[in-house]
Amino acid sequence: MQNTIKRDKSEKFTKLSNIHPCLGGEAHTKFGRVHLPVSPTCNIQCKFCKRECNSNEDRPGVANGILLPKDAVKTVKRALELCPEITVVGIAGPGDTLATGFAIETFKLVNKAYPDLILCLSTNGLLLEKYAQELFEAGVSTITVTVNAVDPKIQSQIISNIILDGKAYYGEEAAKILIDAQLRGIKKISDLGVLVKVNTVLVPGINDKHIEETARTVKEAGATLYNIIPLIPQHDLSYVTAPTCEQLDNARIEAEKYLEVFRHCKHCRADACGIPGKKDLSSLLYGTRSDLETFSHG
Repeated sequence: MQNTIKRDKSEKFTKLSNIHPCLGGEAHTKFGRVHLPVSPTCNIQCKFCKRECNSNEDRPGVANGILLPKDAVKTVKRALELCPEITVVGIAGPGDTLATGFAIETFKLVNKAYPDLILCLSTNGLLLEKYAQELFEAGVSTITVTVNAVDPKIQSQIISNIILDGKAYYGEEAAKILIDAQLRGIKKISDLGVLVKVNTVLVPGINDKHIEETARTVKEAGATLYNIIPLIPQHDLSYVTAPTCEQLDNARIEAEKYLEVFRHCKHCRADACGIPGKKDLSSLLYGTRSDLETFSHG
């Protein structure tokens, strides 16, 4: 049975990586994605994360505003008119996608209207185990989980706190809760047949010597692909220097001992639209929208 599951996942990954711009290098230059910014709040605070509403920063955690789930289908229709090469509808913030029910609600609507499009979710993984079955039933076929460490001592230097069931946790206690939840979530969603890519933000002096252990651990949990993202120095980690090309390459070499590494990430906005690396169409899609709501830092 396990061999059958592994074979099915391998075949699915090969198929999707040919048309999903965030899974395969060749697809990255040929196919597009649209991100629907329907997730307004977050349940953890990463020390490098600064969420904003604006139209001039090209990085995660940023969007022009918040889209309501009921407007998702018409937004996808407009995105396809702007970029017919779009194959993926993703939800990547600007807050965490599972901190509210808006992402799952949105995916249900989009899947009904556009069943041939790939549905892709990015999350910190704190609530992934809880919502894995619902995501699968909503049609989600690929998940990206940001796992920055699998050692609570290291993770506690990257996150400030988490909020779980209305309670705030700090330090290594928060880090351990998050790591355990991420690994359980990856296993559960992977066992359902959903492809899991893990993102790690490379923070020099903190987790740069921890990549091999992280890659090995998430592979054991069920991850298929690994993506190492260079730190953008900001917020509480503004004092840290961004990793050099050599540091980034060394980290990728360590990760490749266990997982295939995706090397084409563009630090996309939460409302990105179009083919990665080419002109972003988010301003055309969202820039003149008067119905976008203001982002909440809840």
